[in-house]
Amino acid sequence: MVLRRKDYPEIGEYVIATAVKLQEHGVYVNLDEFEKNGYIPIGEIASTWVKNIKDFVKEGQKLVLKVIRIDDRKGHIDLSLRKVTEREKKEKLIQWKKSKRAEKLLEGAAKSLNKDYAEAVKSVGMPLEDYFGDLYAALEAVATRGPDALKPAGTPESWSKAIYETAKDHIETPAVQVTGIIQLNSPKPRGVEEIKRALLEGKKATPKNGGSVEITYLGAPRYRIEVTAKDYKIAEETMKETADRIISKITSAGGSGSFVR
Repeated sequence: MVLRRKDYPEIGEYVIATAVKLQEHGVYVNLDEFEKNGYIPIGEIASTWVKNIKDFVKEGQKLVLKVIRIDDRKGHIDLSLRKVTEREKKEKLIQWKKSKRAEKLLEGAAKSLNKDYAEAVKSVGMPLEDYFGDLYAALEAVATRGPDALKPAGTPESWSKAIYETAKDHIETPAVQVTGIIQLNSPKPRGVEEIKRALLEGKKATPKNGGSVEITYLGAPRYRIEVTAKDYKIAEETMKETADRIISKITSAGGSGSFVR
């Protein structure tokens, strides 16, 4: 979690740290997510022989490290750089950047309501984390579905609206897909051409704010429509417009069409 901070990380946890002091036998770091210092022994710098630590770590460098030992009585935290894979590094950095962005957006919502950030964290941020798992997931939900998405977490209406207004233009919402089946028939001599024209007309229904419409032949007289869009409301609206355009076009050409989900 982002806001409900722990005193210490857990063994096996991946953390973000800043290298502050390079020594002959290891590196001292500050843990960015905790008010703690840590140490990387030289044997945990790399899987190969380390002649000079500066070849692997620079002062001020951001590192993704794995916690390998903790002595909370002495306040010692030992960390490993070599035990972090590229995939684990990438995933942790993405998570950390999302967390920082979420905190910044919550702070922006608090300012818009003339509220203190500490109050926002306690009264709104932590309940959102408890319900959604993390704050960024809550912001994705509100950006996708609007202020009502935060109601189940007990977020007051004023806060829900403020968070939505802050998040909607700064959170990249995951794309959604909806599909449907359309059946087209034409008794005319040039019926195949008329069906093609109708399908091309349907593809003109481009989703707002980006997205796509794909139409796939399933076997006469059935075609699948797949709409990709930023949210379900836009996807459903685009699906309806696509089907309406196709059926209107084929009907005006003397054919018939029907649409089912």
